[in-house]
Parts: sequence; C-alpha cells; structure tokens
Amino acid sequence: MQRIIWAVILSFAIAVVLGPVFIPWLKKLKFGQTIYDLGPQSHKVKQGTPTMGGIIFAVPMILVPLILHVGGFGQPYLPMALISTLGFGLVGFVDDYIKVSKKRSLGLTPMQKIVPQVVISAALAVWAYLTPSIGSKLIVPFTTIEWDLGILYIPVMMFILVGTTNSANLLDGVDGLLSGCSLIDFATMVIVCLALPAVKSLDSGVYLNMAIFCGAAAGAVLGFLRFNTHPASVFMGDVGSFTIGGALVAVTMVTRTSLLLPVIALAMFVSSLSDIIQVGYFKYTKKKTGTGKRVFRMAPLHHHFELGGMPETRIVWMYMAVTALLCLVTLTMFI
Repeated sequence: MQRIIWAVILSFAIAVVLGPVFIPWLKKLKFGQTIYDLGPQSHKVKQGTPTMGGIIFAVPMILVPLILHVGGFGQPYLPMALISTLGFGLVGFVDDYIKVSKKRSLGLTPMQKIVPQVVISAALAVWAYLTPSIGSKLIVPFTTIEWDLGILYIPVMMFILVGTTNSANLLDGVDGLLSGCSLIDFATMVIVCLALPAVKSLDSGVYLNMAIFCGAAAGAVLGFLRFNTHPASVFMGDVGSFTIGGALVAVTMVTRTSLLLPVIALAMFVSSLSDIIQVGYFKYTKKKTGTGKRVFRMAPLHHHFELGGMPETRIVWMYMAVTALLCLVTLTMFI
C-alpha cells in the first residue's frame, strides 16, 4: 500500500514540477493549438494555447511504475501496460507534431492514425491471449461468470483497445474534461487491482504492480490538472489523450476487466456514440432529403451542452460526478 501512495505522490510532484518547465518551452517553440474551424466559436480564444502537454503526465506515468514496481518482470502485466501507454502515446505525439509544425488542425490522416493503432492492438491482444494468467476470459461485471471468448478474444480486444483510445481522444474537447474523468477512472482501478485477487482467488503480488501503475497515472493526471483546468494554460493534445486511453484499456485488459469500461469510462463511450449518431444521421437525412440534419447541436456530446450555454466548468463537473457515481457502483462488486 505504501508503494501505491508513493506512486501517487511522486507522479503528482513530477507533473507539477514539469509543468512550469515544459509549458514555457512549448510557448518558445510556438507549439500552440490550432483550433478547428468548425468547432465552437467560444474556443477561438484558445488559439495558440500550448498543446502536447500530455507529455507532462506521460513521463511520470511511465517512469514511476518502473521505479516502484515489485519484483522482476516475469509477469507481463506491467510491461503490457507500459507498452500500450507508450505505443498509443507515440501515435498521438506524431499526430500533434504534424499539427503544430504545419500549423493546421488536422495531423495524421485517418488511415495513418488507425494503422499503427491496429498494429499495436493486435500485438497486445495476441500477447495477452498467449499469456496463461490472462488468456481469453473476461470477467462479466456484477456476476461470478468469466466469459471465455476463445480465439475471438483477439479481434474483440483489438476493437476495445482501438475504440477506447479514440473515445478518450474525442472526450478531450473541454478544459479539464478528459483529465478529470480519467483521474477518477485510474483511482477506481487502483481499488479494483487491490480487491480483485481476493474476490477471484488470484495472485495479489502481480496485481500490486498494476495498482502502482494506476496510482502513478492518477497522481500524474492530478498534477496535470493544475495546468489544464479552465482556463487551461496547456492542452494535453493527442499525445495525452492517446496515452490515457492506452493506459486505461491496458489495465483492464491484463486484469480481465475490460467489460467494466462501458461503466467506468461511460463519458468516453458517450463521446464516440454521439459522434457516430451525428455523422450517421446527417448522411442518412442528406441521402433521403438532400439536406443533412443533425441530432445534436454539435458532436461529441459535451459540445452540444456547450453550445446550449452550459459553461465549460459545469460540463466538467457534471461528467466527473456521473463518472464518480458509476465508479462507486462498480466498486460494489469488489468490496
């Protein structure tokens, strides 16, 4: 337990120290956010705000678990989480770098972005499938059932990895929204990693490293919130959102709790679902009537609330409150 506490404290401290060093450096390099023309008009004032700030929490999220891990790396749990975090984070980094260097709101093309994500996801899914302590079973929430997917585990887990990471990216549209919700998610997974071995009669030692990893992630994101709350002095960028998505889904993958994601990370999935509904309905109505119609004022859903006059801070607190309540409900199956 002390290692988890130290993971939170150290990660928080590193993020808080990195912020005042890294943000001026980003400003000096003119790594400012280019605001999407079709986004909310209120966001125009954010033009030029430093981006790629996700590096501030990505560094302690990776470094601290390596320092505080228990035992060796005989079990692949922590390496899987770190590779997922770093791999997806690198895709986001490249996307961000193209945006800031070209001074445009679009970086990698959709295909350039999805291909490396699929490759990383395939490698992680196969690795997990071939690891006996993980295998092809998923714990079904609020039941004693463990659902064995067999070989279908690989494509299903690939879909979860890619889907969750991109859902996290879509949620990052309001100051402090993704960082606030993910802070609660990572804190919840600390408790899950500690409680799961007792509930499922598993080896508590290997799950301790995952609890340390989640503690480090929670502490790092908490430190980043110091600079990301409204009005944000830095944006996390795709490097940050992809890092968070890759880290969260990797933790649930190795603990076989991926079916918890629609509950604890509902905010992420609502963002994706609202985007899919908006695009699908627009194309359908345009094909039928010649004039495309929209379900929401703007997608993802948090922009719908924003254009309805809701302040960014209220949107963030609303999403965080719902996330916290759902996470508390989730914990009832473990404690």
